[in-house]
Amino acid sequence: MGRGRRSALAAAVTVVCAVTVLGASGTAFANAQQPTRRPTPTASASSSSSPSSSPDAPASPSDGLDKDLEAVRTKLDTLYHDAAVATEAYNAAEEKSKKQSAEIVDLARKIVDGQKKLDRLKDRAGAAARAQYRTGGLPPQAQLLLSDDPQSFLDGAGRVLEGEHAAKGLIQEMTRTQQDLEQYADDANDRWEQLEANRKEKAGAKKRIQQRIKEAEKLQTKLEKRQRDRLAQLEKQAAQRAQTAWLDTGILKEVRGKASEAGRKAVKFATAQIGKPYEWGAEGPKTFDCSGLTSQAWAAAGRPIPRTSQEQWKQLRHVDIKDMRPGDLIIYFDDASHVAMYVGDGAIIHAPRPGRTVTLAGAGEMPILGVVRPDTD
Repeated sequence: MGRGRRSALAAAVTVVCAVTVLGASGTAFANAQQPTRRPTPTASASSSSSPSSSPDAPASPSDGLDKDLEAVRTKLDTLYHDAAVATEAYNAAEEKSKKQSAEIVDLARKIVDGQKKLDRLKDRAGAAARAQYRTGGLPPQAQLLLSDDPQSFLDGAGRVLEGEHAAKGLIQEMTRTQQDLEQYADDANDRWEQLEANRKEKAGAKKRIQQRIKEAEKLQTKLEKRQRDRLAQLEKQAAQRAQTAWLDTGILKEVRGKASEAGRKAVKFATAQIGKPYEWGAEGPKTFDCSGLTSQAWAAAGRPIPRTSQEQWKQLRHVDIKDMRPGDLIIYFDDASHVAMYVGDGAIIHAPRPGRTVTLAGAGEMPILGVVRPDTD
């Protein structure tokens, strides 16, 4: 290997060490509610070396290159995994903000309507007071007692009772309306505080996403084209090994489920997005992140589901992997930070990570946490 290429790779490996130290503080910031597991290497560094190498054979330059590049690959996996965790935290905060904003608008509408109602009740109370003033300020009971007409007295007695009941009801309704207004104001204040907290959470997650992506890009720019090409080969080989190991378990012999009508629609939508770029926080129509793709696919199938991979894992029905069928969602990693749609024959469609596009891949290329089903049988 030329001196220039070796120097570039050495610089990249140095960056690996540097970002590892920098990234050691607070990798769980964006997903504090769940334990975070970084993706484990799908194969050891030695297994990605040249097939012709053996313990007795002298080390070749390509062995050293692959070993260094394997370290780079592992670090990139970690950086992009951290970015994925932060992305789902950002998405969750965004969903909460949308919900709270809608609740604030609804409360504001209730406050306006309640104030109008209270104003009407006050007008009615004022009209009653003015009517009493016109009769000399005497209460209805006194006016009846002074009447010379017995029948008028009897008729008026009924009206007095009705009037007292109405007055009492008016006062009670004014009191309830005033209490409702106070409660609406308190609720709106709470929603504003929650909205502000979610905005801060989004800002923190966004900063972490950008930091991790920047570190990954910086690491890759240290490599020469030949090294980047070889790194891509190593990534592909690692994915193939993981998929082969998964298939070798014989799992597909048990997976025979057929897609539901809604599942076929979801798969059709996801398939139509192949080739579109990954973008964190995006849910179409031109770009997607992993959960943005799956949530929009099922929305297109007429079955809205939670926005984030963690909430999809929490809220959707879990099914055994041997019972999965096209349209089901496969959740990856212990922290449920990635999601893909199973499309049959051991394959998935997913939005992998920054710099990649929506693609078809092997379902076993990443550690599977479990499978969820958005629709019912």
